[in-house]
Amino acid sequence: MNTATKLGAFALGLVVVFGGAYGAGQLVGPGAPVEPAHDKDSGGHNAGHDVPATSDPTGGIRPGGLMVSDRGYTLTPATAAAGEFAFRIIGPDGQPVTAFDVEHEKRMHLIVARRDLSGFRHVHPELSPDGTWRVTSPLGKPGSWRAFADFKPTGGEALTLGVDVAVPGAFTPKPLPTPTTTATVDGYTVTLDGTLTPGTTSKLTLNVSRDGDPVTDLQPYLGAYGHLVALRDGDLAYLHVHPDGTPGDGKTQPGPAITFHTEVPSSGTYRLFLDFQHGGVVRTAEFTLTAGPTGETPHPTGVTEETPSSTGPATPAPTGHSHN
Repeated sequence: MNTATKLGAFALGLVVVFGGAYGAGQLVGPGAPVEPAHDKDSGGHNAGHDVPATSDPTGGIRPGGLMVSDRGYTLTPATAAAGEFAFRIIGPDGQPVTAFDVEHEKRMHLIVARRDLSGFRHVHPELSPDGTWRVTSPLGKPGSWRAFADFKPTGGEALTLGVDVAVPGAFTPKPLPTPTTTATVDGYTVTLDGTLTPGTTSKLTLNVSRDGDPVTDLQPYLGAYGHLVALRDGDLAYLHVHPDGTPGDGKTQPGPAITFHTEVPSSGTYRLFLDFQHGGVVRTAEFTLTAGPTGETPHPTGVTEETPSSTGPATPAPTGHSHN
């Protein structure tokens, strides 16, 4: 399949495309101003929304989260109280945006991941009347973190903007876990069936079990039985997809299987985070997958890596995954 093809809904489910990395967000600390990486023709955004991505002149499709500014909207960290993370979305008119559509039961999804992909959290900030989003800081251990704001401004298109935030302290990057098809979390075992093949549709089925028994009563979380976020190692290109079917549609079973359809045009290593809810608790299973032959360049050349820095202290939240 041509990797410049727009995202669309395939008969068996949502197809999402990773593309080349073009333009990284600025490196900042909490409360620091952001210099927007403006790009009038930027097209990448959160593929979890059913909105086509715009192809790049080079033939790729820009994934979400690589830019701090896109289509006139800019992610700007705001002054925050101790232990809090705050930011605004500045609109094309230069003013904070205060009107957002509900997408997957929330008006804002904030995902943070440490640059070495050893930490991940998905939370939902609250909007203040002045356009400031606030949430208990989801940042964990020291290091450079990437914050992704996933939203849809009323009257606009769905976007995912990203910015780097540094948590002060000694930071030794951890190597990625080796690729595996099994993950355990809180007594649950999640197995993954399928592979990522660049340039073609890949079917990924994740099965949830507990104590050796299939879990057949998964609970809806944000309108689905499972949510999948994938980040590409190196540039942290962002992908957020949802599974086949929806709860209550008369055909989608509440487990044990959750199926996704994904297309990745580039070889490389990807870290996958599956959120699922059971017994009233949301848990996250993590996987490492390799797309294409090992040893190939994980993303297009010319991508600039960023160096951690900080303009002020960031209060770490408790370690582990949290969902608000």
